[in-house]
Amino acid sequence: MEQNLQRGRKLRPVDLARAHGLSTQAVRNYEEAGILPPAARGENGYRVYTPGHALALAAFLALVPGHGHATATAVMRAVNRNAADEAFRLIDLSHAQLAEDRRTLEAVERALRDLAPAAKAEEAAEAEDRKAGGGPGSRFSGRFIGPLARELGVRPATLRKWEAAGLVRPLRDPLTGYRVYDAAAVRDARLTHQLRRGGYLLEQIAPLAEQVRAAGGVEPLEAALGAWRARLSARGRALLAGAAELEAYLREAVK
Repeated sequence: MEQNLQRGRKLRPVDLARAHGLSTQAVRNYEEAGILPPAARGENGYRVYTPGHALALAAFLALVPGHGHATATAVMRAVNRNAADEAFRLIDLSHAQLAEDRRTLEAVERALRDLAPAAKAEEAAEAEDRKAGGGPGSRFSGRFIGPLARELGVRPATLRKWEAAGLVRPLRDPLTGYRVYDAAAVRDARLTHQLRRGGYLLEQIAPLAEQVRAAGGVEPLEAALGAWRARLSARGRALLAGAAELEAYLREAVK
């Protein structure tokens, strides 16, 4: 590949740097890291770059937003050592991760959509029950672990496991010390149950459960889900932009 890039007009490090608002040291660092192919040296000992190097730099900078710095670096290193299949494998992994993230978002949206009416009814009923003086363990001021486990179709040990993972935070009856699941804890248990049925691991559910608690319920998360969708769309577009620049570099490299 190096020979294929050593044609055309000669460029200085500053020429590559200015085009992207970089320092000349950054350009040299990229070459030393294998992101750019090795540059020839002029009679004065200075590096001499070509339009092919400019394409390599543009490809790397375009890959970073979609793949991240580490993967973009690995892709360019693979291309520059004529290991295109390895570069394509890394690119496939980024696309697969984006697809998995989209599936996660869709599962979360479904879970929250199904959960919202029940959570709202639970909270309203709990408020009314408190006004009427309902005590711990009553239908709406709080469920004990057995009844809630039966309602969800899980074992009490499963609810305790979710609690240990920080997914559900029941209260404690001050008189008996028994767990009491108020509306918020029931909501978290239902959310965890739905996502577990969808195949998600406890560690994958934990950040969402924390977001729900921080937002104060399900409905306030709509804005957060919209932002999540926007980030995924931006990543998808960035992957396309990176692919276009990399293809331009590959076309130059194989001439």
